Amino acid sequence: MAVASMSAVCVGSAFGASATDQAHSTLGMGSSTVFGETLRCGSAGGSLRFSHKTLSQPVCKCVISNSSNNSSVSSKGRTVVPPMHQDNWNNISFGSRPLTDLSVPELRHNSSRLKIFSGTANLQLSQEIACYMGLDLGKIKIKRFADGEIYVQLQESVRGCDVFLVQPTCPPANENLMELLIMIDACRRASAKTITAVIPYFGYARADRKTQGRESIAAKLAANLITEAGANRVLTCDLHSGQSMGYFDIPVDHVYGQPVILDYLASKMISSDDLVVVSPDVGGVARARAFAKKLSDAPLAIVDKRRQGHNISEVMNLIGDVKGKVAVMVDDMIDTAGTITNSAALLHAEGAREVYACCTHAVFSPPAIERLSGGLFQEVIITNTIPVKEQNYFPQLTVLSVANLLGETIWRVHDDCSVSSIFR
Repeated sequence: MAVASMSAVCVGSAFGASATDQAHSTLGMGSSTVFGETLRCGSAGGSLRFSHKTLSQPVCKCVISNSSNNSSVSSKGRTVVPPMHQDNWNNISFGSRPLTDLSVPELRHNSSRLKIFSGTANLQLSQEIACYMGLDLGKIKIKRFADGEIYVQLQESVRGCDVFLVQPTCPPANENLMELLIMIDACRRASAKTITAVIPYFGYARADRKTQGRESIAAKLAANLITEAGANRVLTCDLHSGQSMGYFDIPVDHVYGQPVILDYLASKMISSDDLVVVSPDVGGVARARAFAKKLSDAPLAIVDKRRQGHNISEVMNLIGDVKGKVAVMVDDMIDTAGTITNSAALLHAEGAREVYACCTHAVFSPPAIERLSGGLFQEVIITNTIPVKEQNYFPQLTVLSVANLLGETIWRVHDDCSVSSIFR
């Protein structure tokens, strides 16, 4: 299984850590303190090791290894994957509250009944999740026959275990969705106690309603397929619309990538008086308002647009004041980047000093890279729910890891603890 290479700034979730801590914290070097526990990264099944070399332009080399292969990933720029610590969740500047259920570590003494398996869609993220949790990835064999059929075999027992399958349904969406379904079926037939589909990016989420006659609602169909395959629960990140949770007839844990992006923005030390949060369309106003509230209750601006067709949009008007301010645009995903680049051009025309683009899912369909690297953005901040291809990196790109967030959520699901308290 191949691991996508990285060649831009790749940053782990700081969760409120100071700039000094971020500069000196790396995953895999020593141990990390997690809610009072000490977890050491570097188990038998997989490990992450970072080596640093001082140059005029820092170069960092990250090596990911498991029982089946050795793959090298190199990147130019900073590589920071700080540990998540209890104190990091109490960031007063964002008005968030500390966790109240700190008895969680007491329940983690026995992890023998918890198994994590990775599909081929995002092996690197799966490795980071397992490393945060102090576990090995489960051994699984996935291959494709000459005609494209997918073969899955679990290579260790899961009888009576809580199994978590990490597999985003990112491009190629149909291949990865089918692979997830076959993995679920394999676990069900192997007598797993519970099966949780961990889907960092849920494909087909945009097809969540009928906007014209004779259209399909593919989000509901995909939900039915996952349920019928045998999944007992779904864990996903930043659905395109929250009501899509209702398409599943099984429990859904919906987590948000906001804490990761917010804490990274906090390291920028931007004055709250100079900040304005922008929604690139009317449909994302609720998301942008929640984001602005956590950024010291920053003012909100809205871009009004008219969509001419799929992946084609035309910006019409700006609601709000951005003159002389640092504009932070917030969206759930960037696909062809037409909406967000048109919005950025409008913001510059209205006098914005700098424009940052923030999103959780970087789909990056052509010609997204050409648009995003055209000089309109000070920085494009994304998370690694979808692996970024080598050729899709550009100087303004910053990738944040959601491994700590998903790893903590998996622990809480396994321990029957509150998930929503993470985001309070």
